[in-house]
Amino acid sequence: MRCVGQGGGYSCRPMPHAVSRLRAARLAAATKPFNARGSAPGRCERCRLYGAYCICDLQPAAHARAGVCLLMGDIEAIKPSNTGWLIADLVPETHAFQWSRTVIDPALIALLNDPRWQPYVVFPGEFVPPERVVTELLPPAAHGGEIKRPLFVLLDGTWSEARKMFNKSRYLDGFPVLSLTPGEPGNYRLRRAARDDHLCTAEVAALCLSLAGEPRAGETLSAWLGVFTEHYLKGKQNRAVDRGSEVHERLRELALAEPAA
Repeated sequence: MRCVGQGGGYSCRPMPHAVSRLRAARLAAATKPFNARGSAPGRCERCRLYGAYCICDLQPAAHARAGVCLLMGDIEAIKPSNTGWLIADLVPETHAFQWSRTVIDPALIALLNDPRWQPYVVFPGEFVPPERVVTELLPPAAHGGEIKRPLFVLLDGTWSEARKMFNKSRYLDGFPVLSLTPGEPGNYRLRRAARDDHLCTAEVAALCLSLAGEPRAGETLSAWLGVFTEHYLKGKQNRAVDRGSEVHERLRELALAEPAA
C-alpha cells in the first residue's frame, strides 16, 4: 500500500530501527532546524522520499546473521540521502551511534565487547599498519558453544569524517581492520565521492555481507539501494518512475527468492 498524505506530509507504518531512532534523537537535540538541500517537508517519514516516490510498498526482507554497527557523522542520520538507513531497513542486527571524539556511548562499548560478536572495523588498508589489516574474515571462534557472529563497524560520513573517526576512536584499536577490494567501481549517484574508488555505506555493507557468506542479503541490499537511488533522483528531477525498470525487476526477483526466516 502506498503512502497517503497526512497533514502536509507523508507517513507509512513506523520503522523504529536504529538509524531512525538516532535521527529522532539528533533532531530533538538540534538547536536550529536542519535545512540542508533535500530536507524540505513532504517526505515520507519511513523511506524519506517525497510522497509520490515512496518505496515503502517495495521494501524486501533480508535474513542475515551478521551485524552492522554504524558510527555516524554529525548530521548523517538526518540527511535524506544517507544510505546507512537502508542497511537498517534490511539487516536486523543494525546498531547506530552518533560519533563524538569526547563523548562515547556506553552502549557502543558494550556492543563492541559483547563476546557473541567479532567486530571488524571496515576501512582502507592503505591507511592502517599492515599487522591490523585482514582481507577475509578470521577463522570462526566460539563462545559459550556458539560461533561468534561478524559485526561490521562502518564509519558513516564523508571521507574526511571517516578518517577522523578512525584516527580518534581509540576504542577501535584492538579490532582487526577489514580492507575491501571492490570488484567494480561504486554506483552511488546521490553525492560526489572524494575518490573514484569510494563506495557509499550501503555498498560497503553489501560487500561485507557477501564476504560473511550471505550473498543473498548483500544482493538484496544492493538492489534496495538501486531502487532508492532511482526514486530519489526522479523525485529531484520531478520525473515519473518506471516501476518496471531493471532495478525494480531485480528487487522483485530477490524478494521472491528470499527464504523464510
